[in-house]
Amino acid sequence: MRQFRIGERTCDEGAPELQSALEQAFERKQRPLCLCREPPTTMYITRNDGQFLVKRMPLTGRDHDPSCPSYEPPYELSGLGPLIGNAIQIDDATGTAILKLDFSLTKRGSRSAPASPSETSDTVRNETKKLSLRAVLHYLWDAAELTEWTSLWAGKRGWGKVRASVMNAAREMTVRGGPLSDILFVPEVFHADDKAAIAVRRSRALSGAQAPGNGPQKLMLLVGEVKEFPEARSGRKVVIKHLPDFPLMLEEAAWRRLNKRYDAELELWDANEETHVVAIATFGISNAGVPAINEIALMVVTENWIPFESAHELQLLSRLAGMRRKSVKGLRFNLSRDQPVVCVTLPERRPSPVAMYIVPAGADEDYDRMLAEMIDARPEMTPWVWRTADGGMPLMP
Repeated sequence: MRQFRIGERTCDEGAPELQSALEQAFERKQRPLCLCREPPTTMYITRNDGQFLVKRMPLTGRDHDPSCPSYEPPYELSGLGPLIGNAIQIDDATGTAILKLDFSLTKRGSRSAPASPSETSDTVRNETKKLSLRAVLHYLWDAAELTEWTSLWAGKRGWGKVRASVMNAAREMTVRGGPLSDILFVPEVFHADDKAAIAVRRSRALSGAQAPGNGPQKLMLLVGEVKEFPEARSGRKVVIKHLPDFPLMLEEAAWRRLNKRYDAELELWDANEETHVVAIATFGISNAGVPAINEIALMVVTENWIPFESAHELQLLSRLAGMRRKSVKGLRFNLSRDQPVVCVTLPERRPSPVAMYIVPAGADEDYDRMLAEMIDARPEMTPWVWRTADGGMPLMP
């Protein structure tokens, strides 16, 4: 069982006095320490549905013992590695992650900027120095611990849990000198009998996205599950679940670019009704009160909200979903599809954690060379490799 040091007190994770200790520390802005290793690792406190929870600080998962629930695989195995110290910088004093973005949070004029660049532009331009829109979504998901899964959580991760986790993660990040949470809108769970009150809260939250009388318009970020992309008189609408009365407009040219850039994600979503598509978008609200998307990126996730990018990954995640031991999904961030990343890590496996890789059928010699280098760089982890061109999934480790 985990132990935390809070000020001068040491509390077991399941101790009845832990909640009162966390509440006092939360009010004092005091950070608890996880005692899984020496020296202890600094953590932070969040409040969710009246409960106080201890969460790991950004990029500190590797500092925990592999047996600790807060342990996270080395970020060098995923697309996060090249971004650390460049696009993502950690303030040592506060633990806040400072994010550098390669997309705009303002708009001039009446027309939108290109809604989702090509994959080449998205990954070659500013690959390590700034975060693409997709990379911001990946980082939010990773920091919110939504890449982690164990069968013990089955049935306990709905949109309300996802929303709370993402918003809590955003509070530990800053963009352009201000908290990311101030410009991030994640819709609350919609209840028809609370429709009017929800609309009031939404209007208050989106006040920063309203068009000004003159000058550039400030944009906000939206993260939400896509319900559908119905046709509009001009372009398309993006209907977000839990926002049934608040469709966002998308120009026809942007819709075509979106289909080209995210054809694989849309195909995977269409092929399996249990999956979800999560959108991240910059948007503003016109003087007429119409919300319009400026840029947008998509991510397809399993029924448990774990991101994936191929049918083979979905097959592996479905197999792992029934395991009681924790699995952690690796994400691509800014990296292109022709670069290897760890698919899943099993941190609790003994005698050593397992790094699971899926090699696509079209992988070339450069891909194999980069994969071998990744595996050799982490001798403390046991590699598991599925070469899809060779046939079915290998035996589980």
